[in-house]
Amino acid sequence: MTDRLAEILATVPAQLAAISDEDAARRPGPDRWAPKEILGHLIDSAANNHQRFVRGQLVERLDDPSYEQERWVAVQHYWTESWSDLVNLWVAMNRHLLHIMRNVDRSKLDTPVSIRGDATVPLSHVMSGYVSHMEHHLGQILK
Repeated sequence: MTDRLAEILATVPAQLAAISDEDAARRPGPDRWAPKEILGHLIDSAANNHQRFVRGQLVERLDDPSYEQERWVAVQHYWTESWSDLVNLWVAMNRHLLHIMRNVDRSKLDTPVSIRGDATVPLSHVMSGYVSHMEHHLGQILK
């Protein structure tokens, strides 16, 4: 999972930087997020998963709340923010998450984590799921 995240961070920022601010703010449909909002959602995901990655190493079991992604994106007005600022923030947050993942206490990778009261999964699954989730949404932006 760390190799995949490192590869994303080595290749995707240049692809994102090639998108104009205007194109990044354009919504593909009435109920669809613009690329700025998708990247904002990925920033929110990084922020929430940062908490999970750290707390999951500090406790025996982590029960983490969900977040209201639509409302989080709306109240932060991502579509009005500078595309380059969003890209830079996303890159910086994910470099830090990669650092955490590379230095995780291996004995904590099996820590049970429950999100939204769902069945528990190991912390390692939360980490790999984070990268998969990111790839899905980056695919929406870069299609």
